[in-house]
Order: sequence, then C-alpha cells, then structure tokens
Amino acid sequence: VWQLDPNKCVQCERCSTHCVLTESAVKCVHAYDVCGYCQLCGGYHRPGAKIQDTAAENQLCPTGAIQRTYVENPYYEYTITEALCNGCGKCVKGCGAFGNGSLYLQVRHDRCLNCNECAIATVCPSGAYQRVPSDRPYILKGQQGQGS
Repeated sequence: VWQLDPNKCVQCERCSTHCVLTESAVKCVHAYDVCGYCQLCGGYHRPGAKIQDTAAENQLCPTGAIQRTYVENPYYEYTITEALCNGCGKCVKGCGAFGNGSLYLQVRHDRCLNCNECAIATVCPSGAYQRVPSDRPYILKGQQGQGS
C-alpha cells in the first residue's frame, strides 16, 4: 500500500490537489505524545494574526479541521476533524516550524484506492511516498522506514 513518510514530507500541498479522489485520502494526524499542548500553536494559529483566538480569520487551517479545547492555563488540546481535513499540510508546516512537529500527514487506507501508480507520488517533490507492507500501513512520526 502507499504511504507518506512524515520525515521526508515538505508540506508542498500537492496531497490535497493531486489525489484521484475528490476528497484526498491524505489527512492530518496528531501525535499527542509529542504535542506540547501550547497556548500559541503554530499549527493552529495563522502567522501574523493580530489576536490569538479561535476566530476563523486567525486559524491556519483553511477548512477549520483543527479544534482547540482549553485544558488548563496555559495548555490547550488540539484535535483534527478528519472529515474536514483536505490534506493540504499547512498545519503540519506551521507545527514543524514553531512547535514540536506533532502534526503530520498520512494516507488513510480506509479512503485510499491503492492505485498502481499513485497520482500524488508522481508529483511529490521530496519522494516521501513509498510502498509499505499492508500489515504495517502507517509510518508513525519518529518511526520512518518501518514500511521499508
């Protein structure tokens, strides 16, 4: 099956536009054990936003797929609404630049058609797409090469 190595991904946004499915099979995944539960989350807030709140104009995600929930001062939990995620990777790029890198992209196998030649893999500039064994279909953050 096809999978995206999160350690090679450069968040080029092609996953959201080149999948043969109308709604990309690529979705954002959150590694909670890596997350810092930051009040100022680089994957949630748009850079340069004048106010750091939950208003749509201050959010980085173009589809509103990331939900922010107050835990305790100064911590917030971030969850991904997979049905809203288009796989663009903007949140992943922001989280990697200003946070712990707990957000990353993965091919969701309940959606993927497993094409012989993956349309996204053919345009991926970093070579992040690879075939992995179907009994280990996901490459979790920090576990690169497990599918190899």
